[in-house]
Amino acid sequence: MSILFYFIAPFMAATIMHARSKNTEKVNRGFVFNHYKLTYRRRMIRSLWNIPIFILIYLGIYWITDLNSTEYIILGMMFILLGLLDFLYNFVKWQKHEKEISFSER
Repeated sequence: MSILFYFIAPFMAATIMHARSKNTEKVNRGFVFNHYKLTYRRRMIRSLWNIPIFILIYLGIYWITDLNSTEYIILGMMFILLGLLDFLYNFVKWQKHEKEISFSER
């Protein structure tokens, strides 16, 4: 099986899940497997819960692979940057959505 399959299959699955839940009611309480069914507040909370998972993945890569110190630093910085960008994106969208709701209630 081609390595390309490992990149195409998750992309297709995410696209299908996004399309199926695009116009559905967003969930703000309880557990939902589908990321796209969550409100931006819940997505932000989920991104905070992913921090320990990122740390475990990083430690697993550290123990299993034989990279030099520069590569470990770059990998760690990528994990931090992606996690921070995900958190900030969801925070900004949540704040924007809250402002829209408060303006529509007036």
